[in-house]
Amino acid sequence: MMGLFSTTILFLVTAITEILGCYLPYLWLRQGRSAWLLLPAALSLITFAWLLTLHPTASGRTYAAYGGIYVSTAILWLWLVDGIQPDVWDAVGVTLSIAGMAIIMFAPRG
Repeated sequence: MMGLFSTTILFLVTAITEILGCYLPYLWLRQGRSAWLLLPAALSLITFAWLLTLHPTASGRTYAAYGGIYVSTAILWLWLVDGIQPDVWDAVGVTLSIAGMAIIMFAPRG
């Protein structure tokens, strides 16, 4: 079984590829940037899907646990890319998401 650190890093990289794959079309559609951004966006989403396959646990469990890391990464993106500082409710939501992810991924199973 993958350790806590390697699982978290893999989820983090997976989340970044998904967010980037969605952010680049956003730049094209909402901010009038070049349609060429769709190429790296597609590559990013392909990479995202491939990264999800690297987890040794069942796909449904992986997707459920990944959601916790995705929420956390999206809030970090809000702060670092969008320039909006998270508030206390964002922090509470991230904490609950991480707790849920940890329970799903690391609970003892028979």
